[in-house]
Amino acid sequence: MPSTLAASHVYRETVKKSVFLAQAGPAADPQAALAFIAAHSDAAATHNCWAYRIGQAYRFSDDGEPGGTAGRPILQAIEGQDCDRVAVVVTRWYGGINLGTGGLVRAYGGTASNCLRLAARLEIVDAVMATCTCPFGDLQHLKARLAQAGASIVEESFGAAGATLTLSIPRPAVDGLRDWVANLSRGQAPLRIMDPPMGGDR
Repeated sequence: MPSTLAASHVYRETVKKSVFLAQAGPAADPQAALAFIAAHSDAAATHNCWAYRIGQAYRFSDDGEPGGTAGRPILQAIEGQDCDRVAVVVTRWYGGINLGTGGLVRAYGGTASNCLRLAARLEIVDAVMATCTCPFGDLQHLKARLAQAGASIVEESFGAAGATLTLSIPRPAVDGLRDWVANLSRGQAPLRIMDPPMGGDR
């Protein structure tokens, strides 16, 4: 099961006098990933190489290192650790000894992999967006059932008919919750799924 990070994590290695600092963090979308990379890059360092993956969307940068020796190994570390919705930037301060292409691949990929391996993880559960309307008298009962199912309330609005909830529901819980809501409302307020197809660009 793919996982993201519970919080940012930092890991440092020294390889032949060059210091490699990996910083990894969760990223909900490509814009958040690029913002994380910008915030954690050091303009005074020799290189700030990075990669991110969010679903099918990914990018990477060698930032002046020989092509294929930095960004792609960082991306491969993300994939090798079965991570998603993650951005990693590895900053290098050159120590005066050339590592060669193989050494660079091992240093960048290894630092990123160790950083992700040691970071606290959160399992990514595929979620579905849905809405339902509930009379005020049933609202607390519904909220208790949603919590049991692991669903979260994204938005809540109120009208004459009761409360209208926009929900994020773990996909495995959808069928059971749909049946439960239908029974609660005697078929008058079904759970309406509004699950757009997930997509991404490269």
